Amino acid sequence: MRSRRLDYSESTRSALVDSAVELITKRGYAGTSLDEVAKRARVTKGALYHHFSGKQALFEAAFDQVESLVYDRLDKIMTGEGTPWERALAGLNAFLRACLDPAYQRIAIHEAPVVMGWERWREAEERCSFGLVRSGLQSLIDAGEVEPVPVDVTARLLFGALSSAATEIASSPDPKKVSAEIEDVIVRMLVRLRRTEPDVSIG
Repeated sequence: MRSRRLDYSESTRSALVDSAVELITKRGYAGTSLDEVAKRARVTKGALYHHFSGKQALFEAAFDQVESLVYDRLDKIMTGEGTPWERALAGLNAFLRACLDPAYQRIAIHEAPVVMGWERWREAEERCSFGLVRSGLQSLIDAGEVEPVPVDVTARLLFGALSSAATEIASSPDPKKVSAEIEDVIVRMLVRLRRTEPDVSIG
């Protein structure tokens, strides 16, 4: 049986993270105070410090939340129904749509490299996203959909392209237009890797 104290503690932490996501999205990391986060979450500042050592720890929890939402959405697509090619295109589209989300733009793309430091941010991004890119590419190769390119090298190039795409979208005055242009270019790149004839040895 779960204790009421544990349930309350988890709900308090969740409220604080939700509050941080909302405020940082609107005002940025520098413009958000712990007092405001606690007030919006309807808890004391002491309760905030019970869960988080400080502002950066709270930011990292907010970062984890927005990253996890995107990861879970993409993982569901990449392991779902359809051919590997259909899943890859659907996953690409879903990622680019996530890059249009204000919370993901502000927290994961703009603020995280500065607040967490570029190396830690990059490690966190790779932990969340690189595995999906690599497994998606491997599935395309295994199914004979694309040429048998070196998986790790190609996956890292694709991951780098997607990371750059996210920054371009988040920094653009017309993010929807840039997102559509990026999707078109990446699909064209993937099509160039696609087999013109099915591999009869696959299957």
